[in-house]
Amino acid sequence: MMRLAGANDRAIHGDTGEAALRRLALAATKYYVCKRGPVLANEALECLGGNGYIEDFDLARIYRELPLLSIWEGSGNVAALDALRAIGREPESLDAFFGEAELALGADARYDDAVSSLKKELTQFDDIELRARRLVEQIAVVFQAGLLLRHAPTAVADAFCATRLARDWGSAFGTLPAGLDLAPLLERTEPGF
Repeated sequence: MMRLAGANDRAIHGDTGEAALRRLALAATKYYVCKRGPVLANEALECLGGNGYIEDFDLARIYRELPLLSIWEGSGNVAALDALRAIGREPESLDAFFGEAELALGADARYDDAVSSLKKELTQFDDIELRARRLVEQIAVVFQAGLLLRHAPTAVADAFCATRLARDWGSAFGTLPAGLDLAPLLERTEPGF
């Protein structure tokens, strides 16, 4: 989100490359957040049990309100087609996106494969509307992975790539591969006293 905020700031001041990136990345991010937000809130409720569900706890309100995102922003199909519209009407948005993606190439083979696969998918225009949701999800995940590979601790980026890019782990949280080093991830959750 901060990368998009930065792109927005630079676009306002005349940076056409950042404006192009913002156009596609924002559409893909809106789609992804609208789809994943309610699922994340549900997982958080499960972790907290009954305490998370009672109205005295803020999470109950968040859980109730997250589905409103897709009502405000439009259905999943509308959001996915908006991203495709950005690619069709503003081809420079796709160039800007892949320019951003290329900044992380070489950092992780799974990421490199995902970028290559996405490029191939976006050159096949037959039935692209039917594949819109999956394509836009891939755009959002590649965008996230690239940023994590460039700016996050290695363990965080590795876990993300292992669970989002390596193979289809499904949409549930916590579907981790064997051998993933969890210690650095768990250490990040401890208070820094």
